Amino acid sequence: MTTLGMITPDPEADDRRRRALRRMRTLAVSLLAFAAVVYLVTLGQDGFLGFVNAGAEASMVGAIADWFAVTALFKHPLGLPIPHTALIPRRKDELGRGLEEFVGENFLQEGIIRERVAAATISLRVGRWLAEPENARRVVDEVSEVVAIGLGKVRDDHVADFVTEALVPRFREEPISPLLGGLLAEVVRDDLHQGLVDLTLRELHAWMVEHPETFAEVLGERAPWWAPERLNDAVTRRVYIELVDWLAVIRDDPAHPARQALDSMLGRLAHDLLVDPETQERAEQLKLRLLEHPQVVESSIALWNAFRRALQSSLVDPEGAVRARLVSEVNAFAVRLRDDEALRARLDGTAADVAVFAVERYGAELTAVITHTIERWDGREAARRIELHVGRDLQFIRINGTIVGGLVGVLIHTVAVLAG
Repeated sequence: MTTLGMITPDPEADDRRRRALRRMRTLAVSLLAFAAVVYLVTLGQDGFLGFVNAGAEASMVGAIADWFAVTALFKHPLGLPIPHTALIPRRKDELGRGLEEFVGENFLQEGIIRERVAAATISLRVGRWLAEPENARRVVDEVSEVVAIGLGKVRDDHVADFVTEALVPRFREEPISPLLGGLLAEVVRDDLHQGLVDLTLRELHAWMVEHPETFAEVLGERAPWWAPERLNDAVTRRVYIELVDWLAVIRDDPAHPARQALDSMLGRLAHDLLVDPETQERAEQLKLRLLEHPQVVESSIALWNAFRRALQSSLVDPEGAVRARLVSEVNAFAVRLRDDEALRARLDGTAADVAVFAVERYGAELTAVITHTIERWDGREAARRIELHVGRDLQFIRINGTIVGGLVGVLIHTVAVLAG
């Protein structure tokens, strides 16, 4: 197995830990040395000094025992290969697997995750943060820049592939008649088409008024070759005048019979698209001819490029309409998050659901990182690193062993004196 030395992420922090560990070791050894000196000075004494001697003896035993226990975690005490010592270097893989199981069983549980997500009040914090104007503006600026960059990465061939490989096959398989029929029926019922009809009539009437010569040329080209020119001109002028007047009447009269006839025709077409097989077949054939036309891809690319240029130009402008609208929407959303408790509850619930889903699906892979990482560590280096992080606190075991051992020694000596 390939082993990797552990990289020190912060040499200055490690130096501080090393100095703290050295001080605590010095204190623990000093207490042991003090107990040894007291033991030698009071050796063979009775009375009060006998109690002191017993306490010092027990302190040495406790200090040495706890030194052995602490040292055995990281290395062989005194370099002796005593069984069940140097536990971390020898059994780091087992410790890694145990740590993996501990994290998975005690931290990556649905109840704990939901509790922590609820306690974090994510939506409320986000709402308060977005309520600050500079934060809302920062979010919009970042999103705008990312979207603008993303739009610039989409090439024409990407659009062409999307149209030919995704949209066209889907449209080819999907019947168009029910969709068109239902949509057209809704449009006619709600009079949504009247705006388009009004616009068409206004523009057509304005064009006719401004271009009588063009109308005359078009109609003259279709006049019989044998008809006198003066007759053709008179007929053309009369047709022009009547047509302009007729368009004006239809434009100004919402209840004109021509409008009603158009409504009836559209309603009938919507009905036929929904129920008439012959009309449906013609619609499907028209759809297929349109999809097979090479201009579909070119038109799609042209539309996309026009949309992209318009959107990019607005996104890159800090004072553009798109950014201003986005800032307004973010501010409104922040107010809702801050004031609407039900909305916050739904969003926090969704965040908890996402976290639980991620843990259930990928939790095993996440905790396995612990085992895989520890398995790649060098055993001795791992022991040194762990001791550097927790060794200072472990020295308190030695210090407490020295003190508690001394107190227990005094207590045992007291019991022995009273029993004697």
